Amino acid sequence: MVMKSLEVQSLNIPFKQAFVHASAVRAKTESVVVTVADDAGMVGLGEGCPRSYVTGETVASIKRFVELHRNQWMRFATIRDVRAWIGEHGAVIDENPAGWCAVETAVLDLLGREAEQSIDALLDLPPLAGTFQYSAVLGTEDLVSFKKQLQRYLAAGFTDFKVKVTGRLQDDLDKLQQIAEAGHPSIRVRLDANNLWSDADDAVAYLKQLPGRITAIEEPLKAGDYNGCRRVAHELKIPIILDESFLRVEQFAAIEAAPSMWIINLRVSKMGGLLRSLAVAQRAKDAGIPIIVGAQVGETSILTRVALTVANRYRDILIAQEGAFGTLLLERDLCEPSLMFGAGGRLDVVVVSGGAGLGLSLV
Repeated sequence: MVMKSLEVQSLNIPFKQAFVHASAVRAKTESVVVTVADDAGMVGLGEGCPRSYVTGETVASIKRFVELHRNQWMRFATIRDVRAWIGEHGAVIDENPAGWCAVETAVLDLLGREAEQSIDALLDLPPLAGTFQYSAVLGTEDLVSFKKQLQRYLAAGFTDFKVKVTGRLQDDLDKLQQIAEAGHPSIRVRLDANNLWSDADDAVAYLKQLPGRITAIEEPLKAGDYNGCRRVAHELKIPIILDESFLRVEQFAAIEAAPSMWIINLRVSKMGGLLRSLAVAQRAKDAGIPIIVGAQVGETSILTRVALTVANRYRDILIAQEGAFGTLLLERDLCEPSLMFGAGGRLDVVVVSGGAGLGLSLV
């Protein structure tokens, strides 16, 4: 590969409906898109979703990151070059994971297209096959909006739900009661608190008041409070899902002694790209810790496709998938096909499984 250009631009696509949770209200994407082109005019696509409250990144900081390192990346010619850069610049990627994710994805897409291989084949991974099951995600909207959204999910056949909690007890009671009243015996519910509490005792006291069988709780405390989360897990006898509290492989040192207490929410953008995500998933498998392959709100089909590679390789430790909203959420997607779940939250990957690179076409 001889790279001729590497460009980054911000991406602001309106949502069809605002998404609300404890950390933010989103009405449009907050992402960057990287395009790389070779001397024959072939183009690779990448995406990153900076979140200042997760990784400290912004769209502006990613643009500065790209400007600083563009000349080094322009010399990439093989997958070995990409791996070598990761190995030599771990601390830099730790500070710019979404930025690197966008660059790495674009380069992998271009390398795959040039080799006429999927990114899975390029990385010696199993080919995408079969169906993937996604969760319904219910935000912190008012009760009327919540009920309408819940009914749409139930009518579509969803049985796996992630519910954002607010800390407003009556609101959370009412919302969980609505799910319970659906009467579906196979419904699974996990909660996401988005770092709502500062004290483990406060979190436990609150969560014990909520009805129904909760399978797990995501980020109940401030990011990185592993000791407090252990107390919550012990008292509630459910695992803690780590999202903002788990960004890199070195953080296994804090959790691998008690694998039954934890689930890792593995979002490719916050982890710093596909290759680092695969390394985290492998370490999780070795440690006996299950994963959720998650998504940042507003991802396009680019990141949905990359996440499928992780989910496909690690189906044996995968307990849920999030994302794949495509044009169900976005006013438009960047690519076709637009990757999104269908009935029951299922996505059949036959539409991209045979394509080179990501298997997506820019629209």
